[in-house]
Amino acid sequence: MGEVMEDRMIIAGAGGQGIMLMGKLIAMAAMKDGRNITWFPSYGAEVRGGTAHCHIVMSDGEIYSPQVEKAGTLVIMNDLSMKRFGSRLAEGGLLAVNTSLATPPKELNGRLLPVRATDIANELGNIRIANMVMLGALNAAKNLVKDESMWAAVVEYAGKVHAGLLEINRKAYQRGRESVRA
Repeated sequence: MGEVMEDRMIIAGAGGQGIMLMGKLIAMAAMKDGRNITWFPSYGAEVRGGTAHCHIVMSDGEIYSPQVEKAGTLVIMNDLSMKRFGSRLAEGGLLAVNTSLATPPKELNGRLLPVRATDIANELGNIRIANMVMLGALNAAKNLVKDESMWAAVVEYAGKVHAGLLEINRKAYQRGRESVRA
């Protein structure tokens, strides 16, 4: 039997940055790809402006715990989340940082993926799509899910309620992907 592929992720940022949505979209896309997935949101005192985070475990095998102590993929959207979660990166993991709002650590025990997510969202005309920029960059760097699966999840989740935002979200996702190749 081969080794089970598993990725344990933490996504953290400010309330209102679409942190839970990022996790939910990864989970939906992973299911479309036939992967096992857990998505564990953390609410509590997190309200708009506070910190919000979610844990995601994606695996080809069984998942025994949705809790993530050390993340193979850590996504940080603001400085407060960097202070709170920066030490949770597993050895050799990927740290994706929204460098518009967070400063990467000087020393890192893994790989750094710097993404100007909020700046790119601003350039596209809507600060609220920084999460889609980050998702595009993250998927380009890690190939978590097929792009078609991710986009199908976006359409399924937001298509009915926010159909008018699909085009700008598509542009944001694409710009995020391109930022990794640049």
